[in-house]
Amino acid sequence: MKKYLLLTIILISLLGIVMIYSSSSIWSLYKYNDAYKYVRHQIIFLIIGLIIMTIISKIDYHLYLSKDKKIILSCIILLILVLIPGLGTIRNGSRSWFGIGSFGIQPSEFAKIGIIIFTSSYVSKNKIKTFKDIIGISLLTLAIFALIMLQPDFGTGTILVMSVIGILFIAGMNIKFFIIAAIIGLLGVTALIIIAPYRLTRILSFLNPWSDPLGSGFQIIQSLYAIGPGGLFGYGFGNSRQKHFFLPEPQTDFIFSIISEELGFIGCLIVVLLFAIIGYLGFKISRKSNDLFGKYLSFGLTFQLIFQAVLNLMVVTGLIPVTGVTLPFLSYGGSSLLVSLISMGILLNVSNHI
Repeated sequence: MKKYLLLTIILISLLGIVMIYSSSSIWSLYKYNDAYKYVRHQIIFLIIGLIIMTIISKIDYHLYLSKDKKIILSCIILLILVLIPGLGTIRNGSRSWFGIGSFGIQPSEFAKIGIIIFTSSYVSKNKIKTFKDIIGISLLTLAIFALIMLQPDFGTGTILVMSVIGILFIAGMNIKFFIIAAIIGLLGVTALIIIAPYRLTRILSFLNPWSDPLGSGFQIIQSLYAIGPGGLFGYGFGNSRQKHFFLPEPQTDFIFSIISEELGFIGCLIVVLLFAIIGYLGFKISRKSNDLFGKYLSFGLTFQLIFQAVLNLMVVTGLIPVTGVTLPFLSYGGSSLLVSLISMGILLNVSNHI
């Protein structure tokens, strides 16, 4: 089981490198006079990530059980520090990054792992049935979500909250909690729309992107133009039309659109199959784990990665509004790749104890 998971991780990561080169080369050549800038950065992060994943896969995951408070506190401190001008840098309208030369580290990505470790530790130590049992974890999650929204980064915040809800669900939390959480979530989204009207523009453009084809609807329209003509086998590797300055920065959140255009339905099927294998093996590891912490931790890490992948695919195919969520292993982004590989390193270690 472990070797199949490791092989799948390597295959999807290599596919990501190949497609980042294809999708970014035109824009990278135009912007930096270097067609290999983006893919070179991603290769560096992949090498670092694989080394870290290998190291973490050999660290007993029970260590996180005793270090859970220190881990989540570190994540909170980083989320606060990134909001301070001069420390955090603004990219694409969000103060979400610590800039290190031309590289950037996004602390909210690491907070996604931190909250899973803390929540898994909490529910493995405590019986949870009523809302009173999880007041602490609920307030903590909302506080971290609020810090992420100050950046703002609604997509990452949503993934983090849903990961906690997923763990609480399998831990046996009363179903009434999830109904209340859904109602609060709807009210919260309404409040966020009132505070920042651009989110309403995104929703309206999602419902009818052609109402503003050169503005709020531009990105999703160009994404659909890439996905639609792909056919069974696509235009062929490197032959995308939409990457020629139509689809903005296609190597990031909308890389699946380029995969569909160049590799067609077969390429899309391969991507979905690779994620399905990771999901199947991850949930199988969770089911066979010998202790509650291992069960919740492996479930949370797997659920988070698969939920993020599904969220991204729904965005690029026009099923939900644009949220700014990367496709794990495939989208350009060092922090996203590192966190995905770290998650898999922990999952691999849990599998060692089965």
